[in-house]
Amino acid sequence: MDFFPVFLRLNNRKVLVVGGGDVACRKVDLLLRADADITLISPQLHPYLATLANNNQLTWIEKEYQSSDVEGFHQVWATTDIKSLNHQIFSDAEALGIWTNVVDDPQHCHFITPSMIDRNPIQVAISSGGASPVLVRYIREKLETQLPQNLSLLATYSGEQRQRIKQYFSTVDERRKFWERFFRLPDVENATSTDQLEAEFSAQLTQPEESTIGSLYVIETGADPELLSLKALRLMQQAEHVLYPKGCNDIFVDLCRRDAEREAYLESGVNQQITELLSQNLRVCLLVPKNTVPCDLEKLCVENNSPLIPCLG
Repeated sequence: MDFFPVFLRLNNRKVLVVGGGDVACRKVDLLLRADADITLISPQLHPYLATLANNNQLTWIEKEYQSSDVEGFHQVWATTDIKSLNHQIFSDAEALGIWTNVVDDPQHCHFITPSMIDRNPIQVAISSGGASPVLVRYIREKLETQLPQNLSLLATYSGEQRQRIKQYFSTVDERRKFWERFFRLPDVENATSTDQLEAEFSAQLTQPEESTIGSLYVIETGADPELLSLKALRLMQQAEHVLYPKGCNDIFVDLCRRDAEREAYLESGVNQQITELLSQNLRVCLLVPKNTVPCDLEKLCVENNSPLIPCLG
């Protein structure tokens, strides 16, 4: 990957923005939302930025940039319309080990800002590393239509219950299964208030705990991951252990749950692997190339009452 994805805490961190035009306006807006301590250097200032300075939301130093200006800052943004000046700012900051962003110039950036979907505290970031901003915007628009507006409510409420739920479930696995069940409840998906969530949460805590038994999900894969069914994707996200053909750790494995254990298999020994994992009451996802499911595996699915999810392509 060209850039490592990371979220930074900028609360009260000293950030320097060099430039006072339209580009600086956009970046300052983001930095203010992150509660950064902003200093802006520019001979002139956009009226919007001037308003922020007058309201003490940033510190404006009315002057031309000098190399010593980057000293003492945690992060630097070069937003001027003079390419050579932006490159000088980058060099000055890099010499001091300061992370710097030269706007619209990925080759002179220690970090870049992705396109963001903000459902605070849930944030989704999308980036092409500067290769295709229009494509990133298109992806963002598609995701906006898929992500519910009440994500902020759900995230805030569930975060507040982290200590409370430990009184009922002692292990991480038990708590994870509870939350998986909780978030899929129709009344939770459509909730608009904390009271609605609390009613469902309390009701689920008093429900008898589901018996934990091993489950086997056999997912046929093909050449195109977009042809996976919604059911297949859901089961791949629920599985605690993923088995994939040896030498084929590809995009289908990446679509499985990130914290699931992953293990390669050979066809000659996969039945034994599955049996051992099911005896541990684990949810197992077996990835099988399309049209290669052996008869004995189909029999194993029947014996374990496990779904065989075909590839749609």
